[in-house]
Amino acid sequence: MSHNSLFENTQTAFKLKSDSELERAYFLFKMISNQPLVRIGTAATNFALKANLPVEGLIRATVFDHFCGGVNEDDCLSVIDKMFTAGVCSVLDYSVEGKALEDQFDSAEKKIIKLVNFCDEKDAMPIVVFKPSGLGRFFLFQKKTEGKIFTYDEQKEWDRVVLRYHSICKLAKEKDVEVLIDGEESWMQDAADELAEDMMAIYNTTKPIVYNTLQTYRHDRLDFLKASHKRAKKGGFTLGYKIVRGAYMEKERERAKEKGYASPICKDKEATDQCFDDSLKYILNNLDDISIFIGTHNEESSYLAMELMEQLSVVKNDNRVWFGQLYGMSDHISFNLAEQGYNVAKYLPFGPVKDVMPYLIRRAEENTSVAGQTGRELTLLKKERKRRKGK
Repeated sequence: MSHNSLFENTQTAFKLKSDSELERAYFLFKMISNQPLVRIGTAATNFALKANLPVEGLIRATVFDHFCGGVNEDDCLSVIDKMFTAGVCSVLDYSVEGKALEDQFDSAEKKIIKLVNFCDEKDAMPIVVFKPSGLGRFFLFQKKTEGKIFTYDEQKEWDRVVLRYHSICKLAKEKDVEVLIDGEESWMQDAADELAEDMMAIYNTTKPIVYNTLQTYRHDRLDFLKASHKRAKKGGFTLGYKIVRGAYMEKERERAKEKGYASPICKDKEATDQCFDDSLKYILNNLDDISIFIGTHNEESSYLAMELMEQLSVVKNDNRVWFGQLYGMSDHISFNLAEQGYNVAKYLPFGPVKDVMPYLIRRAEENTSVAGQTGRELTLLKKERKRRKGK
């Protein structure tokens, strides 16, 4: 099978889906492809959840169970085990967002610590993930990024954020579990980058444990990566980077316009693709110093990574190279890569239905806005339905 027809194999892509799950997926993407419907559904769902109407069952049966692993980590086990039979690992992603109180940050830290211990017992879960703003107030990261001086109380609060990072990364190193730190908005990211690099300097001395995220829709990220690489070589530690295209584009452009600074976002889709691919090439050419988690739903970038690995004689299951996609999307990439022997992990979001709703709404909106994403899913699901009926 030539490289660039690998992702057409729907039999492998959907081998874990029963006929009824295949139908549900088809129905779901059909619904998402109808844009006004998404808006109405979103509004209705939000209203129903706020009014405590019994919609949780309906949400679970449709959107939730397609895009999420469960309401808690134990609930996810059957999905984790099932995917692992096809060689696909899981990254448990506690998708509860927008918290702002100290006790909420403490409980998020406990949650991640629990996940690290949970991962330690399972080969199917070599990686955990968290968001910087899940462990400390967004405002603090922003203030630090802007170079402003903390008040006494803020400094104390920041010290606690740093301690939360340490407790997670230290345990992860002991248990040999990798930690992915998500990227967020540019106006808080410098502080998050610095903190992530501080962790790498301490915990990535023997092998990469801590991974930061490069959102390559920012045109400065390749330069940032090269500078980071220089510092790491000097400091004697290795880097871990998850590369993604990025998640806050509209927000970034609006704020830049409103505040009158140059937008940090690439001028167009081509420039972003170029930046992603350049970062990918740079890291694969420097694998001795930098490990990579390639977070992409883009077929071309996936093929490019495979070709580069081949050219550079990097074995498919080299632990320094991982591919990742979100659960419920791009199975044609994940399962076909895994079948070929590459390291693949699905981001598996979980949490109480109510709390995960903002995440699910973003997924639905993202699928409607990313050109061709829903259409691609539908085409493949159609093809597989036809293949099964024709048996």
